[in-house]
Amino acid sequence: MAVSPTGYGHLGGAGLDEQILGKLYDHSVIVRLLGYVLKYKMRAGLAMVGMAGYILTMVAQPLIIAWGINGFIVPAESEVSRWGSLQIVALIFLANAIGSMGFNFLQYSSLARISVNALRDLRNDMFSHLQRQSTSFYDRNEVGRIMSRVQNDVLQLQDFLDFGLITVGDTVMLFFIAGAMFWLNPQLALVTLSVTPVLLAIMLTWQRYAKATFIRVRTALSAVNGSLQENISGVRVAQSMNRQPLNQHYFDRLNRDHLDATVKASKLSAMLMPVVEILTVVSMGLVVVVGGIMVFDGKLEVGFLIAFLIYVQRFFEPIRQLTMEYTQFQRAMASGARIFELLDVEPEMMDKPNPEEMPPIQGKIRFDKVSFSYKSGIEVLHDINLQIAAGESVALVGLTGAGKSTLVSLVARFYDIENGRISIDGRDIRDVTRESLARQMSMVLQEPFLYSTTVRENIRYSHRDVTNEQIITAAKAVGAHDFIMALGNGYDTVLAQRGVNLSMGQRQLISFARAVVANPRILILDEATANIDSHTESVIQEALITILRGRTSIVIAHRLSTITSADKIVVLELGRIKEMGTHQELLELGGLYAELYDMNFAQMIEEDQADPSDVRTGAELLDNTDSGRYYTE
Repeated sequence: MAVSPTGYGHLGGAGLDEQILGKLYDHSVIVRLLGYVLKYKMRAGLAMVGMAGYILTMVAQPLIIAWGINGFIVPAESEVSRWGSLQIVALIFLANAIGSMGFNFLQYSSLARISVNALRDLRNDMFSHLQRQSTSFYDRNEVGRIMSRVQNDVLQLQDFLDFGLITVGDTVMLFFIAGAMFWLNPQLALVTLSVTPVLLAIMLTWQRYAKATFIRVRTALSAVNGSLQENISGVRVAQSMNRQPLNQHYFDRLNRDHLDATVKASKLSAMLMPVVEILTVVSMGLVVVVGGIMVFDGKLEVGFLIAFLIYVQRFFEPIRQLTMEYTQFQRAMASGARIFELLDVEPEMMDKPNPEEMPPIQGKIRFDKVSFSYKSGIEVLHDINLQIAAGESVALVGLTGAGKSTLVSLVARFYDIENGRISIDGRDIRDVTRESLARQMSMVLQEPFLYSTTVRENIRYSHRDVTNEQIITAAKAVGAHDFIMALGNGYDTVLAQRGVNLSMGQRQLISFARAVVANPRILILDEATANIDSHTESVIQEALITILRGRTSIVIAHRLSTITSADKIVVLELGRIKEMGTHQELLELGGLYAELYDMNFAQMIEEDQADPSDVRTGAELLDNTDSGRYYTE
């Protein structure tokens, strides 16, 4: 995997801001942005034509004015002759103004189209890139940080492209204006530019002081946003513990820090603008004094002096614009760097070159000496050897942290193993495309995830060839059809975000229907019934008899009712297989599995306030009670 600038697949935090913020220009960011912009060559060409035409017309305007003054206003000609000549000058100036408007419109409209299309492509690239990332990437990076880059940083670039490309044109115009001034009068041009070194020295000095302030603003804003997100997410806990006043106190303090930093930054920005204005006035004053002397001496015509004054004002306009947008440029450079840092993180798990397509799966799964660790040196699974026959139902049991979810994640190839081999039907899963593997496998998780679309589309999911009849059949198979039909629009009912307008049990039934409609050869249930009521669980358990028939299934057991009928029960402890056998075999063994039953039934006795004198083992209780009520972690 390619290493990101800040670590092994880990996105940088505040440190990245400190490295980048304060840069007015980042060459690598600009070059990569240009890669998106230049994809639209025709639009870029039109923008260049518009920019060139606009620059030429703007540079020509003072010269037209100078020509009119020198040629027709100052000379002593007859009034009729001067009036006719001025009309010609006015028409030429009007034509120039209309041309300037037309070229400017062409420039703005073309750049706007380029900007929105480039950002659309950038968002698509980011979305596609995030879709390809391995599960481990999301283990290492907070969702909030990723979303900040997709949303906030792209918005910063949008603002930058909107005015930045125009600023480029203004900067190019600056050089044309300087060339026109030197062409008219080199001496007066040098007088005009004499204040430029002073301006550069002031801006460099100002930037050194401003950098730390702008970093503080960014850091303070991140703290405010982080606190806001944290407190909104934990509002129920805060209300239950009456912590709102303390949370408000902490937030007020963070908000005050941001206010103080922003005020200081605003003062610094406010200091720079008057400096630019003063230097502009000084430059114009020098031009008036020196140019006036030259006019008196007959070395310069009045019209050219006026043209110079117009050029001076336009020369400093891009500088004023850059001063006003200084912080915007900084934020854009930092945002661009963070976006491209994200795009540079290559997926940790990728298909091999020229991988095979997984043929129709029979369902035989084999683990050969499999070891795995999320972090180097800390193994989660140790030397796992396990065979699962095609069509066999296997349950995984163990305490929290035993490695159950990790084991099924490896089967689904969310991660690649470092040592050993996992094969399906004799094929190493690393030799086939993950897409062809996932197409024949379904997984139902403890927390069902539903999209803000119709029930029908949530069940169909990625299987676009599934018919409405098949969707209804799948829903009936898991006992979801009746409650779906009771919704406002049946299968066409649009769900709220994450399906919150449904109960947990209803959401889980839809997840089961989604798994069934895919007709998988391998079905994985990762504590799929842990958060639902006993009635819904009984419905699902009845449905599973039909669903699991003929399919290879791996069930992470949370409730006993999900494992008692399993063909094989695998007991994990600290990443190793401790015991393996049928339900009855493991109870007779009297090992860890039996201990878990004893623990669960002891909990049952306490909850049901049973007679304390009735002391029996878990195995004995199992024969006389509803095992579906009790738990194993």
